Amino acid sequence: MKISKLHKEGYRIILWSFLMVLGINLAVDALIPYKWIQWTVLFVSVLLFLMIVYFFRFPERRAEGLPNEVVAPVDGVVVVVEEVFEPEFFKDKRLQISIFMSPFNVHSIRYPVDGKVIYSRYYKGKHLVAYHPKSSELNERTTVVIDNPLIGPVMYRQVAGIIARRIVNYAKVGMEVKKGEDAGFIKFGSRVDVFLPPDTEVYVVIGDKTRGGETVLGKVPVKKPSASVPEKETAETSES
Repeated sequence: MKISKLHKEGYRIILWSFLMVLGINLAVDALIPYKWIQWTVLFVSVLLFLMIVYFFRFPERRAEGLPNEVVAPVDGVVVVVEEVFEPEFFKDKRLQISIFMSPFNVHSIRYPVDGKVIYSRYYKGKHLVAYHPKSSELNERTTVVIDNPLIGPVMYRQVAGIIARRIVNYAKVGMEVKKGEDAGFIKFGSRVDVFLPPDTEVYVVIGDKTRGGETVLGKVPVKKPSASVPEKETAETSES
């Protein structure tokens, strides 16, 4: 198992997990004389610790492709490719591409395009299974919109699943971000929806596996630079 880097969201959890494993094994070694119990506890606790470390892995990725191509924000499996009405920000039809993440996927979030963050909002909600059709509307979620100078605004939405209980979002209104850079972290099984213009040339189909920051989801036709989004349309809400 090769891990080149760990995500910073895991540092504290990994440290506490290590101290807990150390404490448990020292206590078992001092209080229980049976070697087979000592070795069993050691094996199980170390295995669980390695699983925690593995969950917070943060592999190096390099976003490539054309400036008007959109990359997958996360690792996972494409579960939705369809045209829908997006009521939160665009209030019109958009092409939705949804990626489901299992607990075994890399759970870091990466920016799908270059541009300026013009919308970032957190919503409390339920914890339906992430692949439920209503999860993107009812579950705990964070919505981010990035205004790209070539293709206009692109939205991605982090959706918590039945197990996930924390969404970490680094995107703040006014930030200039780069495609493929670290945008946050979502813990345990979850889903990310990307909303693109309906005329996007899609490169993926349902069932395809994605690599966050590398897999190209599609190419958006270059549009003329538009006026900046009015201030009243931007929003930002965060949870500490």
